[in-house]
Amino acid sequence: QVQLVESGGGLVQAGGSLRLSCAASGRIRSINAMAWYRQAPGKQRELVATITSGGSTNYADSVKGRFTISRDNAKNTVHLQMNDLKPEDTAVYYCNADRMRTDLGLVFGSWGQGTQVTVSS
Repeated sequence: QVQLVESGGGLVQAGGSLRLSCAASGRIRSINAMAWYRQAPGKQRELVATITSGGSTNYADSVKGRFTISRDNAKNTVHLQMNDLKPEDTAVYYCNADRMRTDLGLVFGSWGQGTQVTVSS
């Protein structure tokens, strides 16, 4: 069984920074792409940033230049550095791994439980 656990959310004033982390645990051999999504109240979940196993990244237009996604393949972790936060960044942030190779086989579409980020104006 594999698990993704996010941490690092909280309350911050506009213009501030937060760093989110997500750790994958279990009998994991490798993880393909990882991503951060977010869901604000009353809105659909949206993609924030992705990173491949090789380190290639993509960002939603709304966060380009402010957020940075990174990962440590040896530790099975992914991070999201969020700078210059805005009230519209307020949401629950979710970690996603699209495919994990484990001792028991492939696991697709794993999600963490989410971590709340609240940005006050």
